[in-house]
Amino acid sequence: MFKRWPGFLLILVLLALWQAASRNQWIDPLTMPAITDIFRSWLTAARDHSLLGDLGSTLVRIAWGFGLSVLVGVPVGIAMGSIRFLYVLLEPITELVRPIPSSAYIPVAILFLGIDDEMKVFVIFLASFFPILLNTYSGVRSVDPVLLDTGRTFQIAWLDCVWSIILPAAMPHILTGMRISLGICLVVSVVAEMIAGSSGIGYFILDMQRTFRVPEMFAGIFTLGLVGFLINFAFLKIEHRVLHWRGSDAEA
Repeated sequence: MFKRWPGFLLILVLLALWQAASRNQWIDPLTMPAITDIFRSWLTAARDHSLLGDLGSTLVRIAWGFGLSVLVGVPVGIAMGSIRFLYVLLEPITELVRPIPSSAYIPVAILFLGIDDEMKVFVIFLASFFPILLNTYSGVRSVDPVLLDTGRTFQIAWLDCVWSIILPAAMPHILTGMRISLGICLVVSVVAEMIAGSSGIGYFILDMQRTFRVPEMFAGIFTLGLVGFLINFAFLKIEHRVLHWRGSDAEA
């Protein structure tokens, strides 16, 4: 992480320029408040638990939606990659549904599930499902045939072959799909909370904008960026530990 100091330095320089531009009124300080004002608003919102409470609601929904997408997407992807009939059966509907933006499902989900957490979890699940499914399928299809032939030679059962050969070999692709899905989860959860929500970081940002509390709005946006960075950083560490056998190639 410390090797990336030029990138962090660039962020600090941009924030300093923002601060100077707002304080000297090179930009409208009402629509682009100073960084110090945003930071004070962030501390106030954090102390009264309004921001952190909404952030916690968002993270819980993401955990449920992402967890369900992993539990469903990985097994289905392995099955599609291993069994030709299942691929032929599911590939057309997958390619039909996958290009539709996840936000387009929100009105339909509201009709069936209402505006509570169930709707948001479903939309998050649907958005994160397809990257995991397709990357898992690609990982299974890229397994070295020699490994599979060796398993057949030793008459290893199919489930044992999946567990001991296919899953470890496809794991880099699976983790890539999961990493992509995590970013999508954060985006979709915020959109769902803005459209139909009474809690969550997306609702917090929109509510601050509606009441013209601009520093608090930017505090919510910056919180989203920080949370996204930390989630990605933590996942990279987990990925590196899981794929330790790849050495330095596992780090990104």
